[in-house]
Amino acid sequence: MSDYPFPPTLRLLRWTVHGTFAILLVIALAGVAGKGRPALVLGGVLLGVLYAAGIVIEGRLPHFGGTTHLRLGRVWLVLTTAGWAALALAAPQFVWLAFPLFFAHLHLLPLAVALPGVAALTVAAVLAAAWHEGRLTAALVVGPTIGAAVATLMAMIYKTLHAESEERRLLIDDLVRTRGKLLQAEGDAVRLAERERLAREIHDTLAQGMSSIILLLRAARRDLADDLPAAERRITEAADAAKENLEEARNFVRALAPPALQQASLAAALRRISDSAVAGTPVRARFEISGTPAPLPADYDATLLRIAQGALGNVSRHSGAGHAGVTLTYLDDVVMLDVYDDGRGFDPGNATGFGLRAMRERVSALGGSLTVESAPGEGTAVVATLPLPPREPAS
Repeated sequence: MSDYPFPPTLRLLRWTVHGTFAILLVIALAGVAGKGRPALVLGGVLLGVLYAAGIVIEGRLPHFGGTTHLRLGRVWLVLTTAGWAALALAAPQFVWLAFPLFFAHLHLLPLAVALPGVAALTVAAVLAAAWHEGRLTAALVVGPTIGAAVATLMAMIYKTLHAESEERRLLIDDLVRTRGKLLQAEGDAVRLAERERLAREIHDTLAQGMSSIILLLRAARRDLADDLPAAERRITEAADAAKENLEEARNFVRALAPPALQQASLAAALRRISDSAVAGTPVRARFEISGTPAPLPADYDATLLRIAQGALGNVSRHSGAGHAGVTLTYLDDVVMLDVYDDGRGFDPGNATGFGLRAMRERVSALGGSLTVESAPGEGTAVVATLPLPPREPAS
């Protein structure tokens, strides 16, 4: 059942009204049962079932406060009021059920309609009580009138609190959206800065080297007809420049790769960080490989390593776990990285940190997916799945 979008104070007030109806109905049923009137007992039970059905249906509506909610609520209000009127005319024990119905009218109807409705209920309650009493007394008038006044005042307070609660909810939603935009803008700024840095590096190294090679080859072509030794020198210089540029490119690629992967395989790097990431903590980590290892592209290695580092960092800092595990699984068409722990867990739906978002962006960039399974007190599992690139057929 979906919860009402109200703070605890308003929910307590709502359930106080429902509880009042239930108590008054039980008292009325006990009274008519003691007088041997089973038909009225059945009618009272049916009225209680109708009232409870309205509460259940209201809680299950997907859009609380929408058009469907109001239409069904008003139909329910008409049926409940009619049922109360019939029972109130049949037995005086049901007259006081008008008090919680005051709140229902004030809640489901516009104020311009609800106030006359409350007045009509009050008059009906007074007349029904006088009908059973055989005379109209001041007490019979004062009781329902005071109840109607109190209900109207409480309903006005309720509406004011609800309006403030809705305004606060909209403000919180706006703040959450703004925070999301700020996180996105921050991520875009980081990517733009990295892109600019890479552009500068390429311009100052690879592009300049390529330009030098082109100029040397043009000069050699010019000298081929008139000065063959000079042309040979130019070609030699171009070859040397190409070698230097190739070495520069390799250094550039190595600078982009994680240091843990420069001198080791992905499996070895994962095994090493599984130990180092939880060093100095009570967590005991274990690394396993499942399936037949296969060579992966450099960006796959870097992505899986970064996700393992981030997930293990969360384990060591936040989980309070005793054990953690890292499993690298090779399947026919995908490679999977599973990082799990037996710590305190959390609610992934309320996670607002940048770490999980960064992991998802890394995996999404390679066409994969990231799954986070956790619950308070049940540990956490982070599973990254990447599709394997097509393998070249063996020659």
